[in-house]
Amino acid sequence: MADGTADGREEPARTLGEAQAGDLGAFERLMGLYERRVFLVAVRLLGNSADAQDAAQEVFLRLYRHLRRMDRDPGPWIYRVTVNVCRDMARRRLPSAAPAEAAAAQAPAEEGMALAERLGLVERALRTLPERQRAALVLRDVEGLTTRETASVLGTTEATVRSHVSAARLRIKGFVEAMLRRRS
Repeated sequence: MADGTADGREEPARTLGEAQAGDLGAFERLMGLYERRVFLVAVRLLGNSADAQDAAQEVFLRLYRHLRRMDRDPGPWIYRVTVNVCRDMARRRLPSAAPAEAAAAQAPAEEGMALAERLGLVERALRTLPERQRAALVLRDVEGLTTRETASVLGTTEATVRSHVSAARLRIKGFVEAMLRRRS
């Protein structure tokens, strides 16, 4: 979550302090620093932009409510809340993600895939992952958090994060390979 400062944390910390002092413009700037990341994490965890927009709104509402309790770097807290909001939303809705095999069977049998189609394939593969594996993979590989930061956000150990990420990578690889075999 770099923002142009030397270590990527100075601006969010300064902006957080201003927002905590009651500066509404600073709160809006703080949201601006994180809104794209929150939305992208939510899309990857929930699988669609409408739910992701709802999740992002809830994340920033919670940020505003808990602003005074935040410490120097709001980033880990924001990731943690994003994952938790997405988990809550996923639990409330009916199971909509198909198993990898069913999703692979529904794919069109076209030769050669464009980049956008490949990205869509990866997004579908992400939706087939168990919730904890998907969250670990998105935070670690997509968002670029360290294993330690990911463990902190998810409230687990580094070993568990490594295990979830490894299992998720294997499942995604298997899903993509199955889809490509069906298309050839």
